[in-house]
Amino acid sequence: MRGPAEGRNPEGSDLLVDTPPGDHSTRSGVATQRGLFDPEIVGPALSGAVRKLDPRVQVRNPVMFVVLIGTVVTLVEAIPHPSIFTWGVFIWLLLTVLFANFAEAMAEGRGKAQADSLRRMRTETDARRLGAGGAEEMVPAAELAKGDCVVCEAGDVIPSDGEIIEGVASVDESAITGESAPVIRESGGDRSAVTGGTTVLSDRIVVRITAEQGHTFLDRMIGLVEGASRQKTPNEIALTILLAALTIIFLPVVVVLEPFAHYANGSVQVVSLIALLVALIPTTIGALLSAIGIAGMDRLVQRNVLAMSGRAVEAAGDVSTLLLDKTGTITLGNRMAAAFLPVGGASEESLADAAQLASLADETPEGRSVVVLAKERFDIRARDLSGDYDFVPFSAQTRMSGLDIDGRRIRKGAAEAVRRWVREQGGTVPANLAEVVERTAKAGSTPLVVADGPNVLGVIELKDVVKSGIAERFQQLRAIGIRTVMITGDNPLTAAAIASEAGVDDYLAEATPEAKMALIKEEQEGGKLVAMTGDGTNDAPALAQADVGVAMNTGTMAAKEAGNMVDLDSNPTKLIDIVEIGKQLLITRGALTTFSIANDVAKYFAIIPALFAATYPQLGTLNIMRLHSPHSAILSAVIFNALVIVALIPLALRGVRYRPSGAAAILRRNVLIYGVGGIIVPFIGIKAIDLILTATGLY
Repeated sequence: MRGPAEGRNPEGSDLLVDTPPGDHSTRSGVATQRGLFDPEIVGPALSGAVRKLDPRVQVRNPVMFVVLIGTVVTLVEAIPHPSIFTWGVFIWLLLTVLFANFAEAMAEGRGKAQADSLRRMRTETDARRLGAGGAEEMVPAAELAKGDCVVCEAGDVIPSDGEIIEGVASVDESAITGESAPVIRESGGDRSAVTGGTTVLSDRIVVRITAEQGHTFLDRMIGLVEGASRQKTPNEIALTILLAALTIIFLPVVVVLEPFAHYANGSVQVVSLIALLVALIPTTIGALLSAIGIAGMDRLVQRNVLAMSGRAVEAAGDVSTLLLDKTGTITLGNRMAAAFLPVGGASEESLADAAQLASLADETPEGRSVVVLAKERFDIRARDLSGDYDFVPFSAQTRMSGLDIDGRRIRKGAAEAVRRWVREQGGTVPANLAEVVERTAKAGSTPLVVADGPNVLGVIELKDVVKSGIAERFQQLRAIGIRTVMITGDNPLTAAAIASEAGVDDYLAEATPEAKMALIKEEQEGGKLVAMTGDGTNDAPALAQADVGVAMNTGTMAAKEAGNMVDLDSNPTKLIDIVEIGKQLLITRGALTTFSIANDVAKYFAIIPALFAATYPQLGTLNIMRLHSPHSAILSAVIFNALVIVALIPLALRGVRYRPSGAAAILRRNVLIYGVGGIIVPFIGIKAIDLILTATGLY
């Protein structure tokens, strides 16, 4: 059942805890934070920039390939006709190519540094492989094949990716996720997958290997982080084609200028024509386009999220519908005691006292929260259990738990179960109990009834606590046109109450795998891109269907294979951050494309009047910058063209700051800052360089 979430429930706001969603802190796992110009990255990037001069590498970037060819032609011209001008143009054209290569190498270097840290966490170890008849044999981990079964005990490193088929153990996954808290892995269910390189802390498990050598999760992580698997996204390919088309259009335009000038009894140097071509084509975005895409994936890695492709990151920026699991994403994940509701004349304090006694042996988060709430409300602390007492554990048959002490028989549990038990004790059920239970359930909470022998004392309200600040995050997403849908297995009444308090746009109650798939397909048929998170095998079909499927690292191998992203922290709230990173990638690419095209306008005013003012004096009116001479004007434009790439490298790597706002506001900001700024800055920069060249006496 689905239904709209109308308004917000102000009640219970005092129960929210201060755990802000989308916490951007990074721990010590894969996402090791590095400075933008870390010496360990800059050094290899400098040498990498030189290696990328290989034409086989440059041809992948049509714009910079044309600049490289122009650099070679300029060198050929400069050798027989040496001058400060020709050699100056050659040097700065070469630097333009090198700066573009450096930007890409810097982006790649950050990923390679992360990959090196992953390689260092690999441990060469022996594995205890089970042979025929259950006999164990020690073999190198490298010899394990898919389907082999190995035994791991406390202190052993799990040799490869696998699935636990026997036993339960505590596993340290900090080498992969950076999370210091161990996790429980057990056979069966959705918590059976284990990752090679993690360490068993307790007990004994039998693991069936599920990965071929060289194709483990750690191998995939290294390849993805390093960028070896990166392919250009559709939008990136489309922009590359557009830049190539602009280059092809301007190339013949520049070529015909020389015979045109000769026809007009003038002359134009080949070096000047090459400088004009470089000024006409969008070299700035051409130089930074690849670095922007690589850096976008790197920003995800810094959040401990691995994207299986750049396309997934890009799709995240265009997502219009978010499917969010209730438990752990919208709520804290555990129901917490929120109130004591007495019935039948009982006092709230007596109810709290009995509820706490019944919960002392309950080690579940719900049970502990009852003990804590009684302490906070009535300062009920140390309990004297020195006499005869017997804890009654919860069972699926009785649906109750409790404590027998000093002749008292205290029980707490499901309403119907406690009612039946009270009647068996010869007691009567208060008339207002049914009304309190129903009201609690309609509010989206879970009622637990407490009885002391034949007397019903009241109800404990267990409430799913909505995360602090999550409603504000949803409001921000709504402002940028993203619709949020909460997915839960709860009944429609509970789902509606929580959806209202959290402020989501819609909800899917009593969700099944089929219902999730149907919802995703319905959204996609309406032309929307859908993102969702999941961790179980039953989530795999929906993760595969979603445009952005984020699998939790703690989930099953089937979920991780189906999704196109893996969250190593297993924090479902990360989906909101992923969307923001995707939007930041798209905004950065759009902003720098706008700036690149805009700053070409200023270069036209610098070079074209300088080239043809002698032949056509009327063009002198276009020399609005009043540059010193034709040669200084051309060289100033070429120098600025190279330096602006260096100046924009930090922006390409860090990304344009993202602020939640509508598409119209983003477009307006891009035009004002990067469009208008892209026109003004070159006028100032080229004029300043011209003044420096003149002051040094070069022209």
